[in-house]
Amino acid sequence: MPPIEDWSGVAYNPATASENRIHADDVARRYGFRGGLVPGVGVYAYMVQPAVESWGIDWLTRGNARVVLQTPLYDGGRFDVRLKDEAEGRFHAKLLDADGVCCADGEAGLTAPAGGAFESPALRGDPRVPAQEDRPAATRDALERLRETGLGAFHGQWAGDGPYGSYARDPTDMPEILQREGGGFANPGFSLGLANTALASNVTLGPWIHVQSDVSHFAPIPLGARLTVEARIEDLFEKRGHEFVDLDVGVFLDPDQPALRVRHRAIYVLREPAE
Repeated sequence: MPPIEDWSGVAYNPATASENRIHADDVARRYGFRGGLVPGVGVYAYMVQPAVESWGIDWLTRGNARVVLQTPLYDGGRFDVRLKDEAEGRFHAKLLDADGVCCADGEAGLTAPAGGAFESPALRGDPRVPAQEDRPAATRDALERLRETGLGAFHGQWAGDGPYGSYARDPTDMPEILQREGGGFANPGFSLGLANTALASNVTLGPWIHVQSDVSHFAPIPLGARLTVEARIEDLFEKRGHEFVDLDVGVFLDPDQPALRVRHRAIYVLREPAE
């Protein structure tokens, strides 16, 4: 088993054309950022790459991780992932940008985290997400209603391509097990990105930001796998002018095999930028 090691890379933003315009330079600058934000799911993937490199299929089957996103990472910027062993089968990670600023903090492991492991999700059979044109605007009132009535489920497939087919500009920079020739299993950026899609498929969002996730794996997602994703709203709150949502997300290999469970936090309405 390869040792857990620090690593360095160059940030990649594959989401410049996504519906979430916080990843586009013009909108991000209006909110006070230097440019379009590298997706948080990509930052997460950088943080856990050492887990995939060292533990491979074991981590994709039963591993867990946590990421707290602290400050943006920008396309083309160099970063370092610094690791510290916490216990056997577990490490703490920090992602630092080229200026030494900590952009994200987290941990990953095969052993249970300090707060205990998630229970495996159970498929509820939630109704499908609404048609794109029927999604309500993401207001506090709309999300409070969805908290009561439930979010719609969506169905997808891991095809190994598209914007999140790779979290690196060059896919061969990912661990071999995530490359088509080496296994083609879903990469962590794609897998965690399903939690973002769970929210965006149910409401129409303006610019929004993923800020924190706790992830537990229950099965790897092989190339070609068909997926069902269910989610529910756990909490809604306001802080410093931002509106936050907490989601509990279950990802299943069709028809009903649990693959992933995520506790996911996002700012769904950003504080209005200063004039």
